[in-house]
Amino acid sequence: MAQFDIQSSEGMHWVKVTLKDDAVRTEKGALNHFVGDIKMDTPLPTLRSAGVALFSEESLFRPYYEGTGELYLDSSLGGFHILQMQAGDSWIVDNGVYWASDDEIDLSVQREAVLTAFWAGEGLFWYQTRLRAKAAGRAALATTGPVEEVVLNGQRLVVDGRMVIARTDGIQYTICKPTRSWIGYLLSGQQAAHVYEGSGRLLISTTPYWRHAVASRYGLLGPAAPQLMA
Repeated sequence: MAQFDIQSSEGMHWVKVTLKDDAVRTEKGALNHFVGDIKMDTPLPTLRSAGVALFSEESLFRPYYEGTGELYLDSSLGGFHILQMQAGDSWIVDNGVYWASDDEIDLSVQREAVLTAFWAGEGLFWYQTRLRAKAAGRAALATTGPVEEVVLNGQRLVVDGRMVIARTDGIQYTICKPTRSWIGYLLSGQQAAHVYEGSGRLLISTTPYWRHAVASRYGLLGPAAPQLMA
């Protein structure tokens, strides 16, 4: 199993991946540099993946790195979270959050409901990355700030904005107006409510790192960086 470590300097964070006859997959363009006997390959996408990419922000190409050595991914004013997964675990991660994962983690896509996609401003087709663990493994997730895990046992979590970066399969996700009436909604000044119900785990990032918040406010982040989501 590859070793994931979060390192930082000068207000920047990055992920270091140590491989010992292991393989890891990363987001397109995530590599900064590597040292050692590591081979890189970018497999061709399936027809289904190519079709999904036409209607989503998900990357069509996600390269593999295999061998022995150290892999350093690009740094960010935001942060990163290492998700520990056990065999059979399945997580759905928000757009722009997936950064890297063990070879033990399969990647696919999850399509959200049409109304949820509409309220989120994603059109009628909204696909997110799904992570499934064939065996124990890890995934690196890009965040805007520190991450907290929330466990729901048949409960309801309501947040103002896309602060939840990942959720397990047992959580149902919808978006709706936060008030009972349309007049109340228009007068409340609140955005649409993001509602998570069921039993499972969520990862939530409510407060961005201040450097990331300033850069996001003034449009100084690159297109690959995690953005502050309304």
